[in-house]
Amino acid sequence: MAPTAVYWHVKNKDDLVVLAADRIWLEITPPDPARVDWRTAATTMAVDLHSMFSRHPWLVQAFGSHLLYGEGKARYDDGILGVFESGGFTGPAADRAAGILFTFVLGNVLGAAATTTLSRRLARTGRNPDAAIADTVTRAAEIARRYPRLRSRLDTPAADYNAAPDQTFEAGLRVLLTGLAAELPPDRSDRV
Repeated sequence: MAPTAVYWHVKNKDDLVVLAADRIWLEITPPDPARVDWRTAATTMAVDLHSMFSRHPWLVQAFGSHLLYGEGKARYDDGILGVFESGGFTGPAADRAAGILFTFVLGNVLGAAATTTLSRRLARTGRNPDAAIADTVTRAAEIARRYPRLRSRLDTPAADYNAAPDQTFEAGLRVLLTGLAAELPPDRSDRV
């Protein structure tokens, strides 16, 4: 098949990106809010979203360059709103909770997606991505030695390029959902 054969079905590369991005959202199956509590359901959707973005780092970058929409994304959006509404969030509060969760997950995968994009760009220019990143980390460590808090972390995984301490996503998600639960009306019994 010729590389341009897809354009018989899709107008241009931008339309292809939008269609492919929407298809990927179908990898996430929203949990039934009637079967699990809202925090468990929200955690499941956040973890699944994080996994999806990790499998498809190009999608993270596409948010900055394409207007993404479609049935798959709408299904996800409707599902996460259902999760928060089942927990007692209504109207704008449910919208905010869904937006907060989405941007938290997106922010957590941004480093890995950026590293993937950077590695591809370096390889296209003939540079060895691993060597270039290692060289940058070495130069950054030389600067970090001048600062006591950074110096104390140079021998930890936090010193790796675009690294975060272990369990950062999980801990942040717990804190985020606890904060959202505090926003619920006082008559909700499942605030924890």
